Amino acid sequence: MKLKKFSIFAVGLLLIFTLLAACSSDSAGGEKEKDDEAKADNFNEEGFPIVNDTIELTFVAPADAAPDWNDILVYNKYEEMTNMDIKWEMISKDGLKEKTNLMLAGGDYPDAFHSVGLSTQDLITYGGQGVLIPLNDLIDKYAPNLTKILDENPDIKQGITMPDGNIYSFPRIFDPEFTSVMAGWKLWINEDFLKALDMEEPETLDEFYEYLKAAKEQDPNGNGESDEIGLSASGDSNLINHFKGSFGLGNRGVAHQYVDVDPETNELRFIPIDDGYKEMLQYLNKLYSEGLIIEDLYTVKSEQTNARGTDGLFAATLTTNPESGYGREEYIGANTLEGPHGDKLYSNYRAPLVHSGAFSITDKNQYPEETVRWLDYFYGDEGSKFYFMGIEGETYVENEDGSVEYSDLINENPDGLSYVEAISKYLTWRGVTYPGIVKEAYFKGSEGLESSKAAAEKFVDDQPEEIWPPFNYTNEESEIMSSVGTDIEDFVIEAQAKFITGKTSFDEWDKYVETVKKVGLEQYMDIYQQAYDRYQEQAE
Repeated sequence: MKLKKFSIFAVGLLLIFTLLAACSSDSAGGEKEKDDEAKADNFNEEGFPIVNDTIELTFVAPADAAPDWNDILVYNKYEEMTNMDIKWEMISKDGLKEKTNLMLAGGDYPDAFHSVGLSTQDLITYGGQGVLIPLNDLIDKYAPNLTKILDENPDIKQGITMPDGNIYSFPRIFDPEFTSVMAGWKLWINEDFLKALDMEEPETLDEFYEYLKAAKEQDPNGNGESDEIGLSASGDSNLINHFKGSFGLGNRGVAHQYVDVDPETNELRFIPIDDGYKEMLQYLNKLYSEGLIIEDLYTVKSEQTNARGTDGLFAATLTTNPESGYGREEYIGANTLEGPHGDKLYSNYRAPLVHSGAFSITDKNQYPEETVRWLDYFYGDEGSKFYFMGIEGETYVENEDGSVEYSDLINENPDGLSYVEAISKYLTWRGVTYPGIVKEAYFKGSEGLESSKAAAEKFVDDQPEEIWPPFNYTNEESEIMSSVGTDIEDFVIEAQAKFITGKTSFDEWDKYVETVKKVGLEQYMDIYQQAYDRYQEQAE
């Protein structure tokens, strides 16, 4: 009898606890619904402000030219426009990669990463783990500016889509119509030297060689000293990217330095073992051995090159623009130089997709829709102007023809700040992998100068017919490309420097090719083929 009473008592308690749990669950569910409704009521899907009542988010960003984005004019103004208060956590650019990876791996990460330059492997790894959220649907619904760009440029969409079919980041994009920025570092010729030497602009590699030789030997600056420098560059990367087009190589742009398509077989080609590559290195070796390329090519830093350039001693130079870099205006953009077999390709051409991982949202972000709207503004015309130019009447003025230029706050800063220092005080685009689109109308860096645009006009018809964006690899493929692929590319980089400087004879070329193959070229090219096949499938 006592047992029966206890059972009834226990059952009663169980019923009470069950009812309490249900009530608690209903209450929690009800509270969540209220929170969701409140968020929805606060969010505006179009126009400004993005939210009616202020919300707060934390973004990580690199501390470079602008060390603290919490007090930057452009973002202070944008907070007023959006009602979104971004707390910027700044990380030194020197330790950015390491600290970002520690955050992602350790779980102590922000609502979003801005301008930190996450790699495609980061996107695949942390996207697959759910740390970075997929953006496909969010972009379709809340990012009309970026969606328009992706619809008009499907190759960009292919480039930011990971092998699992998801998009985990917003990219940095160059407007495909902005030829000067697409070309990057250009070859410039000293026009004063041409006139002094009574020579025409070089049209071929041979004519370019003759010009450099004359500039070195005939004192075109007229100071009675043999101080002229032939071709200036910092390292051989831009040299090779530029000159390989004269040998029919690099026909898919510089996002793929080592692989393009063989026009005879229509198959992927590893550029550094091609006979044309050997010819190119022989040409550069000829220039270097005769003192027509700057002697300390492999040790000089770009800032040292800029300092030397101020004296106007370079007969030719590879840089963004000597006007901004050296303060010299006598340089003109070179023609695309025709090679020994009639090739005339401007190979140093970038893809519109500059970087895939410019901005990513994490699973800690309670406002992903609002964040997507916040960022999408910078992919539109109005937002691009705002990002690069700032605020009309303060950092820029608009001319009668609709063109814009920086105000005296930037150009003639009253506090004595240099042009670069003033830009970095009010804007954040310098020196970082920012998300957004770079348009000719609003970009006032070196590539936006009138002399740069004029230089680009000379080779606009010589660019590759097809430009590949960077390919994306699976985690397994990335591991191999990070090991075998890195070994191959490191060997190529070391070998090409020795061929150019003459430390290795071209009698060793066949041995070099065999070594590349032994390191793992077949596996390297198999993975490249898989990534290329995925790229083509996405295009169909």
